[in-house]
Amino acid sequence: MGRYFHSEVDIKSPWHQVLAAFWQRYPNPYSTHVLTEDVLYREVTSSNHLLSRRLLTKTNRLPGWAERVFPMHMAQAVYVLEDSIVDPQAHTLITKTWNLNHNTLMTVVERCLFEENHGRPSWTKLRREAWISTAVYGLGRPIQEFGLARFKSNQAKAMRGLEYSLSKLQTSDQGESSEKQKPLPPQATPTPNQKPKQFV
Repeated sequence: MGRYFHSEVDIKSPWHQVLAAFWQRYPNPYSTHVLTEDVLYREVTSSNHLLSRRLLTKTNRLPGWAERVFPMHMAQAVYVLEDSIVDPQAHTLITKTWNLNHNTLMTVVERCLFEENHGRPSWTKLRREAWISTAVYGLGRPIQEFGLARFKSNQAKAMRGLEYSLSKLQTSDQGESSEKQKPLPPQATPTPNQKPKQFV
């Protein structure tokens, strides 16, 4: 039997902002253990769902007792796949992540559901579940306890990282809003013969 984790939180931001912050949450000062993120696959389906698969590379420091038992190379990095489905009509984002290496030592599968709070549309509900298991005979309990503690610590950092990304987005939106309200100076108005600047 593995260990199970479950939590539900309310995020004080509308779903569309949480979605934007989710894609822009790395790098942030609370998730320095996340080294890289790469999009492996992305598709918009005929039902207008956005499917994505990303590969994340994270540091994977083992506790002292485990470093004496397992090979040193196991403490270097862990590769995590993240599958996600965005439903813009239902205002939901579902993610599932799992580690690709170190599976004998520990497997962590996480499922998250971000959905609009229908009672409070300016809020987003996040339901998080995780399953932690190991194939190591005789050390299963301490490994799973360590995995659960590590997961709780990392998901708390993940929430702070998401909040950090949200605050950056909201600050940026406020800045753009105030800029839009400013009248353009006369010289900034393009003439019919003047081409607009190209941005890459």
